[in-house]
This record gives sequence, structure tokens and C-alpha cells, in this order.
Amino acid sequence: MSLETIMDAGLFGQLTNSTHHLFFWIAGYVVCAVAGYFLGCLNFGIIISRHMYHEDVRSFGSGNAGTTNMMRTYGKKASILTFLGDGLKAVVAVLVGFLLSGYSGGFVAALFCVIGHAFPCFYGFKGGKGVATTAFAVLVLNWKTFLVLIILFIIIVAFTKYISLGSVMCLAIYPFLLFRLSGNALDPISLVSAILTSAVIIFLHRENINRLWHGQENKFSFKKSRKPEETAKASETSASGKQDSSK
Repeated sequence: MSLETIMDAGLFGQLTNSTHHLFFWIAGYVVCAVAGYFLGCLNFGIIISRHMYHEDVRSFGSGNAGTTNMMRTYGKKASILTFLGDGLKAVVAVLVGFLLSGYSGGFVAALFCVIGHAFPCFYGFKGGKGVATTAFAVLVLNWKTFLVLIILFIIIVAFTKYISLGSVMCLAIYPFLLFRLSGNALDPISLVSAILTSAVIIFLHRENINRLWHGQENKFSFKKSRKPEETAKASETSASGKQDSSK
């Protein structure tokens, strides 16, 4: 079986073609969704903040376990590691989707990877907003779309300093751009998955959109913005927890 054949239909697609049973076609997408979700649940913002700093990043700043809040709370190193971790899991998810159900399987896996990132079952269903995860997924799914979106994102953030504005605007046009750059030949499952991915991320940014509308959104900076009192409070909480556990 050639790589081109696998990319076209995936292993489950080949089973469907050879057996003519719809069960394998459905099963392929279900497995893509499950694999994508559990990969997405590996939230690197939470993992890194716990293992490197013995804290939970969700206790600080925006309460979000994503790249931006990691930057504001712990600085560049933690932010870069989070960005790469959350991005690479999306790459793995998409590749698994390709293997199982072909090109459209990659889109399904990407969608559920974002859902897993936002609502991780391992961490109380409270995770990040999925921008880095989606960016890496789009890079693998359609590099032309990624290139246009990343240029647009950089321009918006450079002029406004609002990460959330750049994210929302790029995700709003993502399905349309993907459709156009795919030569209007994108299959329905891939297109619907892309639309749902955009809808999920825009929904997760609803509070940011409200703050943008009222001029209250925080601007992005490469400097750590965690307040000293937050550090002290976290230390007190940690110390209190240790005392309680020793009783």
C-alpha cells in the first residue's frame, strides 16, 4: 500500500473499499476523534507549570493554560516549551488521522485535538484556547493556508498588540481561505471540521472579544507580567497545603 493511497483514504478507508462495509468508514473517524481528543488532553501549559514551577498556571493571569498566559506568568522559556508541546501534539494527531482515515481524518483529529486541549479530561476539563494547537495542525493540513494566516496574524498583533484579536480574525477566515486555497475541492468532512474548529476557538475567546469591545483587553508583551503579590500568594497557598497534608 503506497503512501499516496494511505493519504487518500487511510487504513480504515481501504478496509471500507475492500469489504464494502460502512462500519469501517465510521469506525475510522471515531478512532480519529478519540485519538485526537486524548492527544489534545496533554496540556503542556499545565504539565510544565506543575513540573518546573510546582504551580498551576491556571491560578494566575487569565486562568488560561496556554502560551500567552505562560509567557505572562513564567516568561519566554516556559512559553516556548508550551507552544512547541501544544503544537507538536497537533502534528501527531493530524498524522494519526491521515494514517487512519486519509486527508479528512486529519481534519477530524485536529478538531478533537483542539477540543481535548480546551477541555482536557486529565485536568478537570479546563485547559487552553487552542490557538497554537490549531496553527500547527493547519501547517500540516494545508501549508499555503497556514502561511497566509500566520502573516495576517503577525501584522494584526504587530499593529495592535492584541494576541486575541489576531487569533479571532485569523480563525474567522480560516475555513473560507482553506476552501479557496484547496481549489474549491475540499471534501465536506474536512470543511465542516475546519468550520467547527474555528467556531470552538472563537467561542473560547468570547471573554476576550467582550474585553476588546470595551477596550479592556490586555496587550501582549514579551516581558513577564506576573505580579509580586501573586507569587507571594502562590507561595502561601503551597505552604498552607504542605502544612495541611502534614497534620
